[in-house]
Amino acid sequence: MLNKIKIDRSAWILLAVCALVMIPFLGLADFNTKGEPREAVVAYSILDSGNWILPTNNGGEIPYKPPFFHWCIAAMSLLNGGVVNEFTSRLPSAIALIAMTVWTYVFVAKRREPLTGLATALIAFTTFELHRAGANCRVDMVLTAATVGAIYSLYTWWERGMKGVPWLGILMMSIGTLTKGPVGTLIPCLVIGIFLLLRGVNFFRAFFSLTAWALMSLVLPLAWYVAAYGQGGQEFLNLVLEENFGRMTSTMSYESCVNPWPYNIVTLVGGFVPWTLAVLMVVFVLPYRSYKRSPAADSWRELFRMCRTMPSVNLLATVAAATIFVFYCIPQSKRSVYLMPMYPFVAYYVAKLLIYVSRNKISVVKVFGDIMAAIAGLLFVCFIAIKAGIVPDSLFGTGRHAAQNIAMMHAIGDLSGFWAWLWMLVSPAAAVIWWTKWRKKCDVSTIVPAISGIIIAIYLSMAGAYQPAVLNVKSVKGITAEINRIAPQEEGELYEFISHGEFAAGDPIHYFQVDFYIGDRMASFYKRKPESGFLLIGDRDAEQYFPQFEAEGYVFEERYASPRKMLDQMPRLYKFYRR
Repeated sequence: MLNKIKIDRSAWILLAVCALVMIPFLGLADFNTKGEPREAVVAYSILDSGNWILPTNNGGEIPYKPPFFHWCIAAMSLLNGGVVNEFTSRLPSAIALIAMTVWTYVFVAKRREPLTGLATALIAFTTFELHRAGANCRVDMVLTAATVGAIYSLYTWWERGMKGVPWLGILMMSIGTLTKGPVGTLIPCLVIGIFLLLRGVNFFRAFFSLTAWALMSLVLPLAWYVAAYGQGGQEFLNLVLEENFGRMTSTMSYESCVNPWPYNIVTLVGGFVPWTLAVLMVVFVLPYRSYKRSPAADSWRELFRMCRTMPSVNLLATVAAATIFVFYCIPQSKRSVYLMPMYPFVAYYVAKLLIYVSRNKISVVKVFGDIMAAIAGLLFVCFIAIKAGIVPDSLFGTGRHAAQNIAMMHAIGDLSGFWAWLWMLVSPAAAVIWWTKWRKKCDVSTIVPAISGIIIAIYLSMAGAYQPAVLNVKSVKGITAEINRIAPQEEGELYEFISHGEFAAGDPIHYFQVDFYIGDRMASFYKRKPESGFLLIGDRDAEQYFPQFEAEGYVFEERYASPRKMLDQMPRLYKFYRR
């Protein structure tokens, strides 16, 4: 009972820390990529049209992902008075990361010990890939949390002797499928299926049990698919087949994030920063000579024997990490976020490694803490240098991104105000505390949490001050406000023309940021062929296609020229009518 109380209390503390690190800063940075507003505008369409089954965006386009993530954004926005903004759009991802972190702690702590559980949770939470995904308006973090939660739940069902129905696991798989398709059910069942076989469970019992849970998890998604097909028809069905089966079998009509399988290794190593550095440092001090290699270690029989005798949590982590990695090596389409369900399981082994080394040679782990503290302090030193004007603009040269980089540096230099200074001072304060108190007193039970504290301090300074200043330079929110002023809705509808989006196969390109900040009132000029209105078009597209449009009777009057490129062109706004 005492151990349970400690776990519960620590879980609440971990929940509070994660919420403090993630939630207050979600709305500080404007949308500055195409991915975030593309998802957010679907939620805008849900609330605007009342269509929760198959909402459209950008003038009638069917979204490429199932709607659970967009439902979450819409629900959060309803609590915000029906206003969809950056905060409500990113909140589902943040909640998913926080929930998965606490769940990971409780899951590991109850089966190993609280120290390993806490280290695993903190390491996973502070990896670059997971932390970034938790602050983004993308479906991947919700899918990751649902996948990992399903694996935890199905493992708990196995612990109970495979008795009863794992309702929570079924619900998690349903959420995963409603977030990004059948992969939300397939991966948890595949992981647990392999785990059960290596644990000696009869193949047919494992197969039919997991098949039953998989089919039950597909009931809710199937209901949505049927309802969506009733609205979208063959166009919707073709999209579902290509995005799910075509992507897995590399038979898509267009190329999407095509990379060779070693790409997954590179992104995993990069995504696990800064803990990648810790692993590289401690592996050199492991006592390799003390390990005895089994003479039969190369045989499959010996390998299966090792799997069946190793601790169950260790086997689960091994199977989950390996299965997810291999699974995403199969399709041509590869992205770093696909591997995120691996992270808690890899973090488990990283935690065990650091705890082991800390018991034998803690000085090596402390050096890693020194490096993190130095980075935390250097972050503030760089800010002071920029604020004092010591860093010249000429440092960025005259390349294609020089002007933007200079603008970002000036935005950092212009930071001021109580809250900005407060969050900027968090990272150097953590460095000072590390060198004056923590480093001397840290032992095996506190070293990983202490270093995690420094990394969290860096994230706080970044999210509370530096990152919004830098990212808002990349946003077109200000330009969109000018477009909205020049082309108000009462004077005509706003249309877009992007040749690559109209004529290229695959996921269409749109002015997603503009469409979101203008209230999702942008439609396709090429498809609608309207009689009048406003047109946003790139300079090269205008030069190439205006003669064709003018031959169709259109007359264009330029009203605004964007000072910045969008989609590698300089957009221009025209008032047009058709003779």
